[in-house]
Amino acid sequence: MSRKEKKVVQVTSEIGRLRRLLVHSPDSGLGKVVPSKAQDWLFEDIVHLETMRKKEYDYYTKVLLYFLDPQKIRGVLHKIDAPENNRDFYKPEKPEFFRSDKVVELEWLLADILEDQEIKLKLIASVCAVEGCSYATQNELLELSPRLLSKTIISGTIEDERLLFPPIPNFIFTRDIGIVINDYVLLNKPAKTARLREALLAKYIFFNHPLFESYRDNILEIPDTAHHFLLPRDGDEKKVTLEGGDVMVVHKDHLLIGISERTTMEAARQVVNMLFAKSIVKKITIIKIPRRRDYMHIDTIFTQVKRNVWVMLGAFSKKVMKHEGADPVERILEGPKKEDKIKIIQFKKKDPESPVYYDNLEELLTDISENDLECDQKVKFIYSGNNQFPFDTREQWTDSCNLLALKEGVVLGYDRNDKTVEAFREAGFTIVHVKELLDQFEKEETTPEELEDTLILIPSAELSRARGGFHCMSMPLLREDID
Repeated sequence: MSRKEKKVVQVTSEIGRLRRLLVHSPDSGLGKVVPSKAQDWLFEDIVHLETMRKKEYDYYTKVLLYFLDPQKIRGVLHKIDAPENNRDFYKPEKPEFFRSDKVVELEWLLADILEDQEIKLKLIASVCAVEGCSYATQNELLELSPRLLSKTIISGTIEDERLLFPPIPNFIFTRDIGIVINDYVLLNKPAKTARLREALLAKYIFFNHPLFESYRDNILEIPDTAHHFLLPRDGDEKKVTLEGGDVMVVHKDHLLIGISERTTMEAARQVVNMLFAKSIVKKITIIKIPRRRDYMHIDTIFTQVKRNVWVMLGAFSKKVMKHEGADPVERILEGPKKEDKIKIIQFKKKDPESPVYYDNLEELLTDISENDLECDQKVKFIYSGNNQFPFDTREQWTDSCNLLALKEGVVLGYDRNDKTVEAFREAGFTIVHVKELLDQFEKEETTPEELEDTLILIPSAELSRARGGFHCMSMPLLREDID
């Protein structure tokens, strides 16, 4: 079947009906993060793995399947979740695994390509070189079946629970390994050493799995700066790092790129030039945000909910950036706060030397809604923590702004961000807990197609410790175009 007949990869917005995405369910590596290494592995805390899986992430899997691949799950949830089945439906290495081509698990994609002996040899050699493995370990890996090898390479743990090399606990954040821009895949370059193996695995999967075979010529890699290996280690301005949480496709012709703690100016420059040279988009807006842990990527400070609705952190609103409402003395004395400064520059392919500048995030997002998406409704902003201090910053830290749109107006978020939930309710959204929603689906009281303007809440006590929401835990491969 040709690509024209059946699209596998195409994303032209943040809110079009989601049809295919890449995910990775929490593996045993997350349960091996120790306090002394947590920050090196980009975690703020250690997590309880069984709670994260059974009481939190499994609900994410179920709601995704109901929206994207319902025949895998509809009417049989009680069987899937029966205690005697030991969650095998959710375990990629088990024969009972759901194995969907819509909710696509990275671990089984990796197992698929490891069936090829040449790829298996190359990938084992690459992983062992990156991780400094012994020759004996390399030979031991060669003896594993593709399914077990895939599990071992990702978790770092072999069957007998020996840890061969460090886990890659951030692999659940599939957004950061790559981004689909129209029908191209941009592979990312992680900023932290802890994520190098993720980038290696993503490269092998996209270039070798049959699912992406007809898109091989559309896979883009960012080159390093010429002679980067000769530059001083502190030459940050020339480092080339980019992660998917800093890239948003808001329209088929318009891309947003964040410069942040994880994405450098040099990487942004290279992506702008590459995409313009290939005529992939016509307009790219660069959003430079403070290099702070709590503002890790741009999707931690805003995401899109509907054409005319955005959720965002109030610190970057017009009112705050322009000190509206402050008395004259306060406004003049404070001036722009350097630590919270945001810089927004928009380049157009036809005239990159004449960029457009925006004073604040609201101004940019309003322009996207009104001009790119041609929305004639009033543009609305829902603020983290309902814009009340200290709840705004507390809830942004636990990903109140990091929401995934399953379709326009229907988004997934964490149940712990109470004030943000209140703000959604005040904006006219229905709030429903995932347990209640799945029960309604099973009883055929409603369907995914019938839901409108809804925030679906998922348990999050352990997931939130990993510092990423559902926008981070998804790499959309296919969305329907919005009208």
